[in-house]
Amino acid sequence: MSDTLIAFDDVLASYDPAMGLEVHVELNTLTKMFCGCPTEFGAAPNTQVCPTCLGLPGAMPVVNRKAVESAIRIGLALNCDIAEWCRFARKNYFYPDMPKNFQTSQYDEPICFDGYMDVDVDGETFRVEIERAHMEEDTGKSLHVGGATGRIHGADHSLVDYNRAGIPLIEIVTKPILGTGAKAPEVARAYVAQLRDLIVALDVSDARMDQGSIRADVNLSLSPKGSGVLGTRTETKNVNSLRSVERAVRYEMSRHAAVLGSGQKILQETRHWHEDTGVTTSGREKSDAEDYRYFPEPDLVPVAPSREWVEELRGTLPENPTARRARLQAEWGFSDLEMRDTVGAGALNVIEQTIAAGTSPQAARKWWLGELARRANEQGLLVDALPVTPADVARVQALVDEGSLNDKLARQVFDGLFAGEGTPDEVVAARGLAIVSDEGALSTAVDNAIAANPDVADKIRDGKVAAAGALIGAVMKEMRGQADAGRVRELILEKLQ
Repeated sequence: MSDTLIAFDDVLASYDPAMGLEVHVELNTLTKMFCGCPTEFGAAPNTQVCPTCLGLPGAMPVVNRKAVESAIRIGLALNCDIAEWCRFARKNYFYPDMPKNFQTSQYDEPICFDGYMDVDVDGETFRVEIERAHMEEDTGKSLHVGGATGRIHGADHSLVDYNRAGIPLIEIVTKPILGTGAKAPEVARAYVAQLRDLIVALDVSDARMDQGSIRADVNLSLSPKGSGVLGTRTETKNVNSLRSVERAVRYEMSRHAAVLGSGQKILQETRHWHEDTGVTTSGREKSDAEDYRYFPEPDLVPVAPSREWVEELRGTLPENPTARRARLQAEWGFSDLEMRDTVGAGALNVIEQTIAAGTSPQAARKWWLGELARRANEQGLLVDALPVTPADVARVQALVDEGSLNDKLARQVFDGLFAGEGTPDEVVAARGLAIVSDEGALSTAVDNAIAANPDVADKIRDGKVAAAGALIGAVMKEMRGQADAGRVRELILEKLQ
């Protein structure tokens, strides 16, 4: 049965939204959080496990120093305070994909706390306050076999893969995000997008939402407009794309308003997001007072990062992604729309590298957001995963700039690059793609075109220069595109005027 929804504008007329976002980031350490098992994605099930991450009796954990370092760097980049002393805690609950029957996490002593991130939406800045960022380990993964939905309901049986169990996670939790009004869905999306950019810039995770290495839980509540009192919240779990973060907020706002408008109460619960239908469905009731029986992890010593180490790590922070984008936009002369498209296509880094290799900003953008973005979409890849490097693109454009290629021939060079035929120059030589600069050959082709199109030639003689386009096309066809259209036009006008 589908939920009753209220139109979004009607929601805003009666209610104020409050959001809270919990983002889990899977770190790119080579080994797991508390053992030496590898973390490589895509390995055969249950081949990256050991007694420690399987929770076998007597196995003792050891903290991954690199994971602690990554946590501190994330906290610093989020303007957080870094704890001088903190502990891990056991979060006790029972689920098949958690072999120890507890998760090693942090409770009331997180390593990072009291931070913020400023998010820009349509020229308006919203400050998202960070409650905490804490370290924990991931669970295993259950695979439900035999059902139509991939969920446990209706499945014949379930399989468990423990390769992911114990992989280091950082959970970043915001304070309630208030005062966003109609922009609540966009603010949620912008925050997760900006956080993902920050994580990538720090090089602590590949932050691939499609692979689950960054995933968001969306908490939402509504309160009567102007009341200032927080309503009962729901938590939509494991939303795995930026678009879905925005859609989930919008959907839950409309659903909450319908429930409240009918005189009913919101049930505090987890919700499942359905990417295909764009709706949420009920998961399980969840109480703020849910008893996980936290207690300090007895097998791990406290973490006490020295102030010297913290300041050393502060010195490794990259340029803030938002400030970097603003700087590059000014340097490149891109409009707001051009920059938004560049960032949205994931092409910022490759365009920057292409420009550094000598290409103009507009030419670099033309190739990466045009021809190469089209090929990436066809292959289901990100542009930076294509078998073409920024240096290749810069060389192709240099050949265009010096007159050896035109754009049509350049696309054929990219065909050769994708086929693994060598460097741009090697592809041009092997395929015979260079523009013909032999004036005699061009002149002959122009004469042939004039002879074959006397009516068009007469129009040009009568001063209708625009008619030259038809003759240029005929010459380019005869020359298989390997002619400089500008020079062809000059020859046509010289012969007919």
